[in-house]
Amino acid sequence: MIDTHCHLTDTRLNSQLEFVITRAKLAGVTRLITIGTGLEDSRESIALCRGRDHVRCTVGVHPGYVDEEKFEDLPLLREIQADPGVVAIGEIGLDYFRGRANRDRQIQFLHYQLNLAAELNKPLVIHSREAVDDCLAIFKDFPTLKMVFHCFTGTADEAKRILDAGYFLGFTGAITFKKSEALREVVRHTPLDRMLIETDAPYLTPEPMRKQKVNEPGLVTHVAAKIAEIRKIPVTEVDAITTANASVLFGWP
Repeated sequence: MIDTHCHLTDTRLNSQLEFVITRAKLAGVTRLITIGTGLEDSRESIALCRGRDHVRCTVGVHPGYVDEEKFEDLPLLREIQADPGVVAIGEIGLDYFRGRANRDRQIQFLHYQLNLAAELNKPLVIHSREAVDDCLAIFKDFPTLKMVFHCFTGTADEAKRILDAGYFLGFTGAITFKKSEALREVVRHTPLDRMLIETDAPYLTPEPMRKQKVNEPGLVTHVAAKIAEIRKIPVTEVDAITTANASVLFGWP
């Protein structure tokens, strides 16, 4: 099984990294993708992959951190993405939660990183919060790019438009929450060959482990189990299909 989206550089996980990785392996989660959220975090993600064949990473500037980065430093992404541990550009996108005032800057950073991904033929990990309309409108100018809308928690209509555009949906522990029946309905209707499973660790601990405040990659098994329950198929089938989907998207055999 593969956790396609976690943040192993976060101190809550990094401070006990080998234990986190061991617990994941014991749970059957044998491959992890740790996600870069800024230039320095991306460098740290690359360093974390070295010597660990079962870990890969992404590099990029998250929309929530565009005010902390200099736009003129973005060319550094071209250099660091060449590392063999890097499988995608991300986590990038747009975040309009609570009416963020820096939308123009977010879009500026997004455009730069989309152009870079198109030039290098790299897949993308997309963060979209209350911004699906703008994301999809912008992505129309980049028809060859492959991407996943990670941690999807949107509406059925938004899911349909994302899927119609040819993209993947990433599902987290949010699908296990008691009040997430509408999201489970999205899972019910998403083609199996278009979904990925992820933790977004250390965030979004799934049921029935909610009392464990720090989520970790080994708990992605609960996401897979919930999908299996919703779709009425064996969890081994969810594992096989989502792992194959991750290989298609990220080119990690």
